[in-house]
Amino acid sequence: MAGYAAELTPVVAVLGASIVAVTLFRRLGLGSVLGYLAAGIAVGPFGLALFTDPKSVLHLAELGVVMFLFIIGLEMQPSRLWQLRRDIFGLGAAQVATCGLLLTALGYFLFNLPATVALIAALGFTLSSTAIVFQVLEERGETLTAKGQRTVSILLLEDLAIVPLLALVAFLAPGAGGEENHRWTDVAVGVGAVSLLIVVGYWLLSPLFRLLAAAKAREVMTAAALLVVLGAALLMELSGLSMAMGAFLAGVLLSESSFRHQLEADIEPFRGLLLGLFFVGVGMLLDLQQVAGNWPLIVAGVLAYMGVKGAGIYLVARLTRAGHAEGLYRTAMLAEGGEFAFVLYSAAAAVGIFDSSVHANFSAIVILSMVLTPLFILALRWLLPTGSVSLDGIEPASNLSGDVLIIGFGRVGQVVSQTLLARGVDVAIIDTDAEQIRDACKFGFRIYYGDGGRLDVLHAAGAEKAQAVVICVDEREATNRIVELLQHHFPHVQILARSFDRRHALELVARQVHAQVRETFESALQLGEQTLLAIGVNTEEAAEVVDHIRQRDHERFDLEVAGGLAAGAARLYGNLVKTAPLTRPQRESQALNEEAQALMHRGGVATPTNSRKNSE
Repeated sequence: MAGYAAELTPVVAVLGASIVAVTLFRRLGLGSVLGYLAAGIAVGPFGLALFTDPKSVLHLAELGVVMFLFIIGLEMQPSRLWQLRRDIFGLGAAQVATCGLLLTALGYFLFNLPATVALIAALGFTLSSTAIVFQVLEERGETLTAKGQRTVSILLLEDLAIVPLLALVAFLAPGAGGEENHRWTDVAVGVGAVSLLIVVGYWLLSPLFRLLAAAKAREVMTAAALLVVLGAALLMELSGLSMAMGAFLAGVLLSESSFRHQLEADIEPFRGLLLGLFFVGVGMLLDLQQVAGNWPLIVAGVLAYMGVKGAGIYLVARLTRAGHAEGLYRTAMLAEGGEFAFVLYSAAAAVGIFDSSVHANFSAIVILSMVLTPLFILALRWLLPTGSVSLDGIEPASNLSGDVLIIGFGRVGQVVSQTLLARGVDVAIIDTDAEQIRDACKFGFRIYYGDGGRLDVLHAAGAEKAQAVVICVDEREATNRIVELLQHHFPHVQILARSFDRRHALELVARQVHAQVRETFESALQLGEQTLLAIGVNTEEAAEVVDHIRQRDHERFDLEVAGGLAAGAARLYGNLVKTAPLTRPQRESQALNEEAQALMHRGGVATPTNSRKNSE
């Protein structure tokens, strides 16, 4: 029994320290990441010394990052990745190249590092912490916002960059000149492993999960989900690539599976626990003796590397037409080094590029930068006070009920709610904008705080009891995410959505929502009608023109649903030739001619008179 007690004591200490630290730090508004890091420092070799080998803990805890990236992959359907391709390979590559160049110059000229050492140190620090940033994005509910998606795109490119960077370390290794064939063999093995994973994921995984689902054994589904994640990670690790990359690819390959939400629910408990353990392990790795012995160099390194990297991030943001606020946002989120820096630095130490002192110093610099990141994000409340609003006095969604749930109380949601309330419909409303909620309360509305993109919030808001859910948020990806959650977990509910534009409207129709309405279409028609009246067109004629445009747009949209965005181009008045408005007889004649031509194309013959009679 004494042996069990000795083994369980560190585990109990980690859990206890984590619970206390995370609870305390979240109550102070500092976030859970900083709490986990503090717990790691407390129980590590330089605190209570309950762990003497923190690297073994960190190695196990890296599975948390692996599972986290698998869940991110589940959210990244190939179509979404294609939409983000410019941000991933354009914005992400620009940031890595810019920051890598600036940090290399910093190490070479300011810290007098050899060129090769300066380059590897810079490229390692360029890779931000995926674990920290994703955790913060999730806690702040910003993963699906426009700026959140751009941040995610940059992180994806940085995660992919670890592969060529590891190859670069091998290429720059002392005495590596005679290993050209060996390097090409490694590249071939990596490409083969990725190809094998894609083939297995595309053709075998979905049939496997269908077979397991038919067996109706929940624990087997959970075991299979773990097998997929760990198997993909192991395959990439054995081929010399990143475990996280394997998990991410597996998630992407399963992202369009009907089992996606079930897989996410099965992995989530393991992901949360192991990711917290990862941050504890990072805290344990902080060598306080190393910091104390070289504190001038390490403190200068943290400030210089974070400062220069932050300047590079802000520069790229502004050059790519992001606003000042988003530039500061990205700087606070991404200025730190990350977990992949440990991988790169360890590889550099193994081949002789880094000596033990350089390795220890730069590892400490990366860890301290990760510790400081939650504080920098907290500082955004003072730098950008409008971006972080107090929730004092605002009620979160909890045990709500209503015949209709409205998600989003902006311009569209306000008008929709008035329509329903005027009829006496019982309505529940949630929103994430604290100031908007306070303003609505001044006018007698009862709005609750909640992110409709989270399943727990939908349950708390009463989605399972509602007859209909109206999605009025102004973010395309957020709307799509809410639709997916509702269709999977609340199949009985009628879904109605505000669409951002025509392309988004087609996406929502493809997702089989009950109804979608483009937010600007009807108001733009009314503005066009008022313009006709202003230039002298009589009231009846202006109303007829608007009705005609509305009808043609409905016909065009039907064609686009069937054949794509360009299929309805013929129904659009697209020429800019200045002509007099069509009269009613002219429009009727034009419609009859078009109908006759359509019948002829289908193989039938009709005269305009017969077509008119049939249509009436």
